Amino acid sequence: MVELALPKNSKVAKGKVWPKPEGATNTREYRIYRYDPDSGENPRWDTYTVDMDQCGPMVLDALIWIKNNVDASLAFRRSCREGVCGSCSMNIGGRNTIACTKGSDEFSGVIAISPLPHQPVVKDLIPDLTDFYAQHAYVEPYLQTKTPEPQKEWRQTEEDRQQLDGLYECILCACCSTACPSYWWNGDKYLGPAALLQAYRWIADSRDELTGQRLDDLDDPFKLYRCHTIMNCAQVCPKGLNPAEAIANIKSLMVERET
Repeated sequence: MVELALPKNSKVAKGKVWPKPEGATNTREYRIYRYDPDSGENPRWDTYTVDMDQCGPMVLDALIWIKNNVDASLAFRRSCREGVCGSCSMNIGGRNTIACTKGSDEFSGVIAISPLPHQPVVKDLIPDLTDFYAQHAYVEPYLQTKTPEPQKEWRQTEEDRQQLDGLYECILCACCSTACPSYWWNGDKYLGPAALLQAYRWIADSRDELTGQRLDDLDDPFKLYRCHTIMNCAQVCPKGLNPAEAIANIKSLMVERET
């Protein structure tokens, strides 16, 4: 039988257990993935104890408390703190989500936090999303038309506008794509749930006039058809969107134009 083992430099070691805050009576433990590629050291799990009486209710609040009060070297992304920018996406308790809208009280026991899976790590909880953003750019996520621009705005009926509900709300947090096994194995070729959701958002827009070209750009064995409707994408989306449904709609349009 084949014996498989991770390379030594990829094994996650047991890290430092940081001191508990003095005098704190209401505390939670956070087990956080730490990794600095420039150090040459293996990744590790550090354990922190947070004084919840001095901290906000969200997981992001706990990370900020740790950085401000315990370990200033901890690296993570954050911005809006309102669930609209997607920058604080990470894996919390084994599930991809955004830290600013995930409450610490939603978990029991030690809360484990790691970067989004199957992406290169810049440092600690910061993934390298260069390819993810390049795939988003590939689908040309903006209105494209052939007719002359109107003097005011491109008009759209209320019914046509409703077709975009569940599509335009995507915040590009990458939770869906990095939860998709097909994206793990073919991330260099498969566009992934987030990019394909954005592609369909413009295909479904009644004002856009380049539907044929958009479908041509997706008509590829890997770009579109690596989706096997596993539904991980819909399960982890913090905005409650369904990228798998959008991808299925694109596939249906591909079939329709061939008949």
